[in-house]
Amino acid sequence: MTTTVAKLDGADGQTLVADVIEPGAADSSGPTVLFLHGGGQTRGSWRATATRIAGEGWRTVSVDQRGHGESPWRPDGRYDNGDYAADLIAVARRWPRPVVVGASLGGLAGLLAVGELGLDVRGLVLVDVAVSNRVDGSDQIRGFMTAHPDGFADLDEAADAVAAYLPGRRRPRSVDGLRRNLRRHEDGRYHWHWDPRFLDHDRGRGEAARERLANAARRITAPVLLVRGGRSELVDDHAVSELLALIPHARVSVVDKAHHMVAGDDNETFGREVVRFVRATEDSDSQ
Repeated sequence: MTTTVAKLDGADGQTLVADVIEPGAADSSGPTVLFLHGGGQTRGSWRATATRIAGEGWRTVSVDQRGHGESPWRPDGRYDNGDYAADLIAVARRWPRPVVVGASLGGLAGLLAVGELGLDVRGLVLVDVAVSNRVDGSDQIRGFMTAHPDGFADLDEAADAVAAYLPGRRRPRSVDGLRRNLRRHEDGRYHWHWDPRFLDHDRGRGEAARERLANAARRITAPVLLVRGGRSELVDDHAVSELLALIPHARVSVVDKAHHMVAGDDNETFGREVVRFVRATEDSDSQ
């Protein structure tokens, strides 16, 4: 396998930074799996899963979405769900008919790109996100993301904040992994690696935004897998039932011990489900 860091063209002049893992020859004819992280995350959140998928013989592309990680922030503040969907459309021109794996924000981008903008995909994996998500869970996540506007004095302080928010997840022995999710400002303090203005946009809390997502979902004919955390703060039974009413052919997998951060809470189970789904899309294409 070979891993390269690529700069990709998004929509509206947006540059996107991505990790591309080639399983072997660069002209691999297998499917490309495009990973879109959740809000406030970076492409690094997919590292273990993308490596596992590439080990199965598929190219993986893990993207820092606009305003996150190493991808530039938008001077115009364009961070609507539709903007993220348009970026996905642009990236998919380079790797046609991908399997799209989107967590939270990335899943919403996938829903709109496939259902509203007509992106042709082999399959769509929604990671703990649906059309109508729990408002209290959304508020909880948003509260964590806005809780430290002045940043952190060091990585240990940031790790303590994460541990307090995720008490069920073991605190890592080394905090160096957090460095990828933080950027050091001129004042010497560490801040999350995303543009705070992306939080100014409605992700489906308002009626108009939910209806837009529902209309997109109704039009999806590609295979869909919803991977839900059994302890999710965001996706409950009602959200699952609604999604299945909109996309009757969708399949649901529950990762029992995971919260909203499914891949981080139980990467082994999550990776197994994604591998199974990608294999199924290959099998259906060969029939």
